[in-house]
Amino acid sequence: MSLPRVASLESFAILPTDQRSRRSSDASARARKLTFNPLPQEWDPPATLDTLQAIGAFEVPRWKRLLQVAATVVYCLFAAGIVFGYAAIKPVLKEEGAYRDVCSEPGGIVSEDTCVEIHLNLMFTVAAVATNVAALPIGAILDHFGPRVCGLLGSAFLTVGALLMAFEKSVPFDGLLFGYLFLALGGPFTYISSFQLSNAFPKNSGFILALLTGAFDASSALFLVYRIIYQKTGGSFGHKKFFLGYLIVPVVIVILQLTLMPAQSYKTVGEMVEEIEEPIGDQDPYDQVDEETALLQEEERQHRADVIEGLQSVLGSAKADKQAKKEERKNEISGVWGVMHPYTAWEQIKSPWFILICLFTVIQMTRINYFVATIRVQYEAIFGSIEKAVELNNFFDLALPIGGILSIPFIGTILDRTSTVTVLICLVTTAATIGILGIIPQTWAAYANVCLFVLYRPFYYTAVSDYSAKVFGFRTFGTVYGTIICLSGVFNFSQSGLDFLFHKTFKGDPVPVNVLLLSMGIAIGIALVVFVWVKVRVIRRKMLEEEAVGAFAEVRWNH
Repeated sequence: MSLPRVASLESFAILPTDQRSRRSSDASARARKLTFNPLPQEWDPPATLDTLQAIGAFEVPRWKRLLQVAATVVYCLFAAGIVFGYAAIKPVLKEEGAYRDVCSEPGGIVSEDTCVEIHLNLMFTVAAVATNVAALPIGAILDHFGPRVCGLLGSAFLTVGALLMAFEKSVPFDGLLFGYLFLALGGPFTYISSFQLSNAFPKNSGFILALLTGAFDASSALFLVYRIIYQKTGGSFGHKKFFLGYLIVPVVIVILQLTLMPAQSYKTVGEMVEEIEEPIGDQDPYDQVDEETALLQEEERQHRADVIEGLQSVLGSAKADKQAKKEERKNEISGVWGVMHPYTAWEQIKSPWFILICLFTVIQMTRINYFVATIRVQYEAIFGSIEKAVELNNFFDLALPIGGILSIPFIGTILDRTSTVTVLICLVTTAATIGILGIIPQTWAAYANVCLFVLYRPFYYTAVSDYSAKVFGFRTFGTVYGTIICLSGVFNFSQSGLDFLFHKTFKGDPVPVNVLLLSMGIAIGIALVVFVWVKVRVIRRKMLEEEAVGAFAEVRWNH
């Protein structure tokens, strides 16, 4: 299977109707692989009053598309994932007396410091859950109202969040918790709506996505920069001043959305190919064609000619063919491509393919966010030294964004050139290694743990989406992957229970909680790897049997 060459699209219209129809359905399914958009062509919403029609990249000047991409990368750097810099801003909030008024009452079941720790960790937990759960409604809003509306809503959430964080002592409710929650909601609205810009330059879509992913990971460094400024100024530049100054970010985003950024998403190459390949008109050839109908058909032909020319200008036939061959090879290497594609979303969700990856994701996401929230207090207990824990925390704050950026090219290489079973083995092995390093009371183990963690985090998130696309297919990707992330986000509320076990039940010893998470992760991870490995062997055996039967039938036919 290969993609139709863009240069040959002009000859498509002369094919017989039945052949053209078959070629259209096959080509549109394959052409979808050219772009980031994971949804199949039949899932693309029609242009109605409830949805905005997408535009082709060739309809917008190149300079403007370049500015749009550059502007998006910059504002994602300041807004997309800032809440994941929690470990950096947490010491500032504690030093400025966060939750002291709530935790200073006598008779509590835990100490004042532990109470503050639990409240701040809950603030982060709620934000992390909201970031994941929000992906589903954001996708619907993006489909119906376009990226500009998403960007404006993101700006509104960032504005409210910054104001609540700044004036948290003046509001009659938990301003820190709700402020951090709104900052968390503002991030995915700006980040998810920016994915469509990868279609602005189809030849460089992977590079654009890498830039956006890098900006998301690097955005966690914003709070690190603020903490350094806070310490340099002796605490005079408090979090109120910082968040009031941060208001310039949503203001700039609003200005960019209203002046530079597109109101509609850019069309994928698959969408433009299908525009060309669909037959013009459905009327019977013996029906009389009036002047108005003939004019409409001529306009449609002209539109298709423009689309063909535009496709050739932004993509090129050689690039399309090369990309198609690359995708074919990658799918063959994976060993699981298409295994659940024919099934409905509900049938896929009920299958072990979904249940095991969902359970593994729940455990790993909980471990990741729990580590981000508690790294300092965990190592205070493990090292028995506040100074060493602070040094490690500072190293982690710097390594988190850098590790996310450095890992991008390696992630792509691993996912494209190794089987899905190999990828899962890497995930489980790395997660187990991180868990083991996290309970060794040695300095070298702690720093090795942080280095491995910051590389594993983006690899894990990317690998789960890659698994979902290969196993479940593009037709149900939004529902299936969204369900995995949503459920994982909801189960992140278990962090509060883990906090209580850590501080109260185990009296400040982080090892039992880490051993519990490590054991669950290894058990579910092994089950997932074994299941997929067995299924891949069965799939390959069936393929060999079918090839043998086909070869035998061909030999008999020839004789």
